[in-house]
Amino acid sequence: MAIDAPDDANSRPPSPPPLSRTDTPSSGMGFFSLPFERFVRDEASDWASAFTLLDTMETFFDSRIDLLQRRLSKQTDKLKMKAEEAFRLGDFKIRSPSGDALSKDFEREVGKFKLKIQTRMTSLAAAWQSAKVVRTREKISFFFGVHSLLASALLYGMAPEWVHISYTLQALYLLPLRAYRYKKRAWHYFLFDLCYYSTILNFLYIWVFPSSPSLFTACYCLSHGSLASAVITWRNSLVFHDSDKVTSLFIHIYAPFTFTVIRHFYPNAEARFPALKELPHLQPAKALFLSGLIYVIWQLLYWKFVLIDRRKKIESGQRTTSFSFLLNDKRGVIGRALSKIQPQYREAAFMFGQLVYAVLTELPAVFLLYDSPRWSNIFLLFIFAVSVWNGGGFYIEVFGRKFERELEALRKELAEAQSRSGRSSPTNGLDHDDLESEASSPKLRPREMTPVTSTLIGVGLNGNGESQSTPDLHDGVMVQEKKKDR
Repeated sequence: MAIDAPDDANSRPPSPPPLSRTDTPSSGMGFFSLPFERFVRDEASDWASAFTLLDTMETFFDSRIDLLQRRLSKQTDKLKMKAEEAFRLGDFKIRSPSGDALSKDFEREVGKFKLKIQTRMTSLAAAWQSAKVVRTREKISFFFGVHSLLASALLYGMAPEWVHISYTLQALYLLPLRAYRYKKRAWHYFLFDLCYYSTILNFLYIWVFPSSPSLFTACYCLSHGSLASAVITWRNSLVFHDSDKVTSLFIHIYAPFTFTVIRHFYPNAEARFPALKELPHLQPAKALFLSGLIYVIWQLLYWKFVLIDRRKKIESGQRTTSFSFLLNDKRGVIGRALSKIQPQYREAAFMFGQLVYAVLTELPAVFLLYDSPRWSNIFLLFIFAVSVWNGGGFYIEVFGRKFERELEALRKELAEAQSRSGRSSPTNGLDHDDLESEASSPKLRPREMTPVTSTLIGVGLNGNGESQSTPDLHDGVMVQEKKKDR
C-alpha cells in the first residue's frame, strides 16, 4: 500500500500568531516575555563587546611580539657577523684534532699524571725513611721474624702437616714485598735468579701437581742443593730487624725445611702428596738429570731475556744482575775467578760454573738426605747455624764498628773541650767549684752534645736539643750492612 506524499500546503506546520505587547505569559503560548527579550539582547551585546576587546588586545600583543622577534633576529645576525669576522681574523680557530695532536695531548696528560704520582711517591718515601718510621718498621720486622721462627719450630714438632701452609702464607707476604722493594731500587733483575724460579716450582708442586714424581724430584733436589747452599754462598744472615735479610733467608732455608717435612715427617704423606708412593728411593742418575734439565731450561730463559734482550741496560749500569754483582765483587772468590777470564767468555764460564755448582750441591740430597731423617735434621741445623753465625757477625761487627766510631768522636770532642777550657782558664788546676762551673758553662751545654756523649754522661736529648732522661743503648740508630744481602 502506497502512501501519498503530502501537499506543500499541508506539509508545512502552522506558524504561531505574532505576540502583541498586551499578551501575557498566562496566555498559554510558552514564548519569552518582553522584559526577558530585552535581557537577552543586552547579554548578546555584552559578549560582542568582549570579543571586540580580545581582538584589540591580540592585535596589540602580536605587534609587540613581532617587534621583539625582529630585534632578537637583528641582534643574532650581528653576533654571527662578529663571530665570522673573528674567525676570519684568526682570533679563534676551531680545528678537528689530528692524530699527532691527540697523541701529543695524551702524552702530555700522562706525563703530568706520572709527575704527580712520582711527587707523591717521593714524599711517601721520605716519610717512610724517617728515623721514627724506620725504628718502628724494624721493631715490627723483629717481632714477626722471631714469632715466625717460633711458629715454624712448633709446627715442625706438633703439626708438620701445616708446614707447607705456613710456607705459602709467608711467601704471599714476603715475596711481593721483595718485588716492590727491588723494583724501586732497580734490583728487580735479581728476581730472575734460580732461587725464585725454584720457589715458583715448589708452589706448583704443592698446590697444582702433587702427583708428579718428576716435579717432586726436581723440587727436592733444587731445594736441598742450590737454595740451601745459597745461605753459605750469599752469606744470608738471621737478622730479625731487617726484613730484607729475613726474606732472603726465608727463600733459601724454608724450601728445604718444607720438603724435608714432606718427605720424612708429614703424617700419611702419600694421601696428600701421591708422588711419594712412586718414590720410596731416588734414582741418582734420574734425579740429577731431572734437576739438571730444570736448571738448563731456566738458564736458557735467563740468557735470552736478561743477558741478551737487556744487555744495554746492564752494561750501562742501569740494572744489576747476579752476574754483574759477582763480577764487580773483586774480594769474592767468584769475582776474582771471573776477572781472570776474557770478557767474551765470562758469561759462558759463569753459566757452566753455575751448572757444576748446582749438580755438586745436590749430591748430598740424592745420596744421603732423601733416605735419612737424621741426616736431614743435621743438614737443616747446619744451614740454620750458618745463618745465625752470620747474623751474630752482623750485630757484633757492624754495631761494634759504629760504637768505635762514636767513641772516637767522643774522645776528640772531649779533647777539644779540654783544650778550649785550658786556653780560657788562667790556671791549669780546677777545684770542685770550678768543675761545677765548667759543667754549667755554655761550652758543654747539652744542646752541643752528641747522642753518645749525652748517653755516657747520663744526659739524654730530645728532638729540640733539650736534656731528658737517658734511653737504653739498644734504641740507638740502626745502620745498614755495606755488603748487599740477597
